[in-house]
Amino acid sequence: MSDEKGKVVPVDVTEEMRQSYLSYAMSVIVGRALPDARDGLKPVQRRILFAMNEMGLRSQEPHKKSARVVGDVLGKYHPHGDMAVYDALVRMAQEFTYRYPLVDGHGNFGSVDGDPPAAMRYTEVRMAQISNELLTDIDKETVEFIPNFDESLNEPQVLPAAFPQLLSNGSSGIAVGMATNIPPHNLAELVDATIFLINHPQTSWRELINIMPGPDFPTYGKIVGGKGILDYFEKGRGKLVLRGEAQVEDIGKSRQGIVIRELPYQVNKATLVQSIAHLIQNKKITDVAEVRDESDRDGMRIVLELKKGANPQFIINYLYKHTTLQVSFGVILLALVDNRPEVMGVAEALRHFIGFRKEVVTRRSRFELRENEERAHILEGFLRALDQVGQIIATIRSSQTVQEARSRLMSEFDFSEKQAQAILDMRLQRLVALERKKILEEHEVLLRKIEELRDILSREESLLRVVKKELVEVKRKHGDGRRTRIIPEEGSVEDLDLIPEEDIVLTLTRGGYIKRVSLTQYRRQGRGGRGVSGITTKEEDVVRQIAVATTLHRLLLFTSKGRVFQIPAYQLPERERQSRGNHLANLLALEEGEQVFRFIPLKDFGQGRHLFFVTTRGVVKKSDLLEFVSITRRGIRAINLDADDRLSAVFVTDGSNEVFLATVRGLALSFPETEVRSMGRDTRGVRGISLKEGDRVVSACILDRTRPLLVVSARGMGKKLSLADFASHHRGSRGVIIMKGAGDTGEVVSVSTLDENNEVLISTRAGLLIRIDTRDVPLLGRPTRGVKLIRLGSGDLISSVAMVDISPVAMVDS
Repeated sequence: MSDEKGKVVPVDVTEEMRQSYLSYAMSVIVGRALPDARDGLKPVQRRILFAMNEMGLRSQEPHKKSARVVGDVLGKYHPHGDMAVYDALVRMAQEFTYRYPLVDGHGNFGSVDGDPPAAMRYTEVRMAQISNELLTDIDKETVEFIPNFDESLNEPQVLPAAFPQLLSNGSSGIAVGMATNIPPHNLAELVDATIFLINHPQTSWRELINIMPGPDFPTYGKIVGGKGILDYFEKGRGKLVLRGEAQVEDIGKSRQGIVIRELPYQVNKATLVQSIAHLIQNKKITDVAEVRDESDRDGMRIVLELKKGANPQFIINYLYKHTTLQVSFGVILLALVDNRPEVMGVAEALRHFIGFRKEVVTRRSRFELRENEERAHILEGFLRALDQVGQIIATIRSSQTVQEARSRLMSEFDFSEKQAQAILDMRLQRLVALERKKILEEHEVLLRKIEELRDILSREESLLRVVKKELVEVKRKHGDGRRTRIIPEEGSVEDLDLIPEEDIVLTLTRGGYIKRVSLTQYRRQGRGGRGVSGITTKEEDVVRQIAVATTLHRLLLFTSKGRVFQIPAYQLPERERQSRGNHLANLLALEEGEQVFRFIPLKDFGQGRHLFFVTTRGVVKKSDLLEFVSITRRGIRAINLDADDRLSAVFVTDGSNEVFLATVRGLALSFPETEVRSMGRDTRGVRGISLKEGDRVVSACILDRTRPLLVVSARGMGKKLSLADFASHHRGSRGVIIMKGAGDTGEVVSVSTLDENNEVLISTRAGLLIRIDTRDVPLLGRPTRGVKLIRLGSGDLISSVAMVDISPVAMVDS
C-alpha cells in the first residue's frame, strides 16, 4: 500500500485484513445492527425519529409523505440505501411487528400475510404518540450530541427515552459474529417492574417475573411453558414456544370447524394457510374438508371445516406439530452498553435504563435550574427597577446611547449586565401595577421551582421520585392490558398428542401374533349367540388373550422367561377384525424360544400402585409399579419363574386390596393383598394357593365383595357369582369350589369382577369373538354349572375373556 505522499509502504496482509475486518465488524455492531441499552433503538431508528421531530412531524401534526422523511434521514444523518431506511420506517409503523408502534402511518404498510408495503411516494407518516416520550426534553441538554457523517449537523447519540423501549418493543438484528432477538413486553408491566426495581435495588429476576410474567406479543397468541422465560430473565438467553389460538366452533348445520384467530409472533398467515392446504391435499390431514381465510378488517379468522366424525383436538395438535401454528422463538437479550455488546438478563437491562433515566433527569434538572436561576435574576432586576422607576427612566433618558444607558444602570443601580439589558428591553406597559403583580407571582413560582430542582440534584431520593413519577405518567397514557397468554408446560405437544384416543380390542395368540382392532367392529349380541370371526389363525395357533384399551394406553408384555417389555398401544399394527396381526418378534427384542404369555394395558403409572403377579403353579408376587415406568427396548426382568411355571395373570393393585385366585378345576381362594410384601423385580415370589395334583391357576383378579364375579368355563358356560358370603382365607390355603368343572362345562378359564357398565368380550381358540351384555348372565350359586354364553363349534374352546367398560363410549349395534 502507499502513504499520503505516494510512497509504497510494505504491510503484513494478515494483520491488515484482521484490522480492516475488525473495523468493519465494529462498524456493523455499533452503527447498524444492535440497539442501545438506554433508548432501545438502533441508529437508523433513532435517526428516523429525530429527523421526524426536526421536521415537525409530531403526533398532533398532519401526516407527510414517507419519501420526505427518508430523504431527510439519508441526506442529513444516515448515508446508506433508501430502502434500508424505508424498511425500518415501515416496521416501526406495523402493528403486528411493534407492540407499541413508534410511527403512525397512512396507506399500505404491508400485512401479516407478507404483502409488501406501498412505495414511499404513496405512504404518509408522522410520529406516534408514544414516540413523544422518546424525544421529550431532547432540547434541554439531556443527551450528548455528536457530529453527523459530514460534520455539517449534530445528531443525538441517544434519545432521552422516558420508558424502557428496549424491552417494550424488543429488537432483532444480525451483526458480525453475534445477533440480538429481544421479544416485546407489556408496557404497564414493564413500568411496574422498573418502579419495583427502583424501590428494591437488590431485587433479583425472580421477583420481577412475578410482576411481568413474560413477553407480550402484538399478535396475541400463547407462550407454552415457563422455562424459556426463566432462562432469559436470568441469563439473557432462552427458548420460547409460541402457539396460535385455535378453537372449535359450530360453523353450520351439524358442522364443526377449527377457527384460528391468533398467530404466533412473526408468522406469515398466507404461508400458514398454504401449508395447511398442502397437508390436506397430501392426505396428511384427512378429516378437514376445506380451509378458508375469512380474515377482514375486524380481525383474523382462518377456518378449517371439519368432516363429520373428525377429532378436532387431534387436528389442532397435528397443526401445532407440523405447521407454524406453533414455533420457537430464541431470545438473545443483547444490546450495546457503553458501545460494547453485552448479553444481559431482564433485571440488568432495567438497571441500565434506570441509570440512564437518572442521568437524563439530572442533566435536565441542571439545565432547568440554570435557566430558572437566570430568569429569577432578571425578574429580581425588574422588581428593583419598579421600586425606583423614576430614577431609572431619568437615567435612560439622559443617556446618549444604549451602551451608555446600560453602563450607567450597572454602575449607579448595581444591576448586572443581563439585568440592565433586560430593563432596557422591557416594554413600558410592564410599569403598570398589574404587571408588577405578575412579575412577583412569576418570581415566587421560580423560587419554588429552583428549590425543587436543587433538591433533585442534591438528594438521590428526590431524583428517583421524579423518575418514578414520569414512568407512572407514561403508563397512564400508553399502558394497556396483556395480549399474550402463558400456559403450563403440559400444554405442549408431544407425539402422543397427535394420536386420537379410540377404544380398541387387543388380541394376542399363542403363536405370538398381536393386533389392535377398533371396538366398534364387534357388535353386541345376545347370550348364546355364535359370535363373529375375530381372527384368522394358523391351524396350530389359538387366541391366548384379549383385552379392551384405548390407543393412548401403554402395554406391558410379560414373557415366558419372566421379562417385561413396554410398547404404546398406538404403535401396534391396526388390522381388520379377521386379520392375524403382526408377530411380536417384529416389535420386541425376544430371545430364541421366548414367548409373550400375558399383557396388561396401562394409562397411569401413579405412585402407590403395584403389579400383582400370579403363576400357574400358585406363586404370587407384588412389585412397585413405578419400577416398570422406564423399560429399555430389550426389556427388563419382571419375575423369576421356575422351569415348569409360567404367568397366569398380572393386574394392578393399590396395595390394600383383596385378591382372588381361580383354578381350572373350579376352586378359588381369596386373601388380603397385605399378606404379600412388595418385592423387587428380580425375585420369585411366595405361595399364594395350594394346588392338588394336575390343577393349576388359570385366572386372578381384585375382589370387590359389593360386585358380582363373572365365571366362564372353556366350553362356553358362565354365571355371575355373589361374593357377599364368600369367606376370605389366608395365603397358601386350598380354596373352595366356585363352579363344577366336569362334563360339558369344561375347565374354568376366567374370573372377573363386574360392574353395571360392563360388557364381556369372549374369544375362542378358533378365533371367534362374541360381545354380550353381562346383564343377560344370571346370578347363580357356587356349585352350579352356569348357562351357555356362546355356541361353540365342534372341538372349539374358550381361550380368553375381556371386560368392556361401556360408560365412556357410545355403543354401536349393527
